[in-house]
Amino acid sequence: MDAVLEKPQGFELKASEANANDRPSRAEAEAAVRTLIKWAGDDPNREGLLDTPKRVTKAYKEFFAGYDEDPVEMLSRTFEEIEGYDDMVVLRDIAVESHCEHHMVPILGKAHIAYMPSGRVVGISKLARVLDIFAKRLQTQETMTAQIADAIEEALSPLGVAIVIDAGHQCMTTRGVKKPEVNTITRQFRGCFKQERYERQFWDLINQK
Repeated sequence: MDAVLEKPQGFELKASEANANDRPSRAEAEAAVRTLIKWAGDDPNREGLLDTPKRVTKAYKEFFAGYDEDPVEMLSRTFEEIEGYDDMVVLRDIAVESHCEHHMVPILGKAHIAYMPSGRVVGISKLARVLDIFAKRLQTQETMTAQIADAIEEALSPLGVAIVIDAGHQCMTTRGVKKPEVNTITRQFRGCFKQERYERQFWDLINQK
C-alpha cells in the first residue's frame, strides 16, 4: 500500500490526498499477486488459481479502505442537544479487524472506546466507524490506539478519552514463535480518564456482564 504522509498537526493524510498518482493499477496489483503465487511454488495458471489475483485485489480494496477516509470528517457532525447529559459515553466490545504492517496478516480482537463530552456528542456509530478507518490500514496496535484517541480529541474536544484494544496478532500466533493464546492489550487514557475515579468507572463499565 501507499506510504501515508503526515499533516503538520500530526494527522495522516488520506492516500487519495497523499500520492494517489503513485498507486498501482488494478492490473499491476493482480500481476503482483500472480508473482507471489509463483514465489510460493504454485502455478497461477491452474484452474483453482486463475481468478485468485482478482479476488485478492478485491479483498485488499476492502481490507485497506481506511486509506481513503478521513476520521475527523467522520466525527464532524455533532449534537449539542443532550438534555444536560454530563457523564461518559462508552462503547465496548467493538470488533477489530486490522492487518499487521510488518507481515500483512490479520490482527483480530475487540476495542472499548469512551469519551467525556464537553457539550457536544457524536452519533455512536461514528465512533465505531473511526475505529474501522484506522483498522483498515496497515497498522501496529500501538499506533492505531493512539490514532483513534487523537481523532476523537481533534474532532470533539472532549474532557477525556479512553481507548483499550485487546487483540491477537496472527504474525505471532500462526508464524514465528507460534503462541496462539497470547493477546496484546494497548490503552490510551487522556484528560479526565487519567484520574483514578474516571479510569475505575471506565473499567467497571466495560467489565460488566
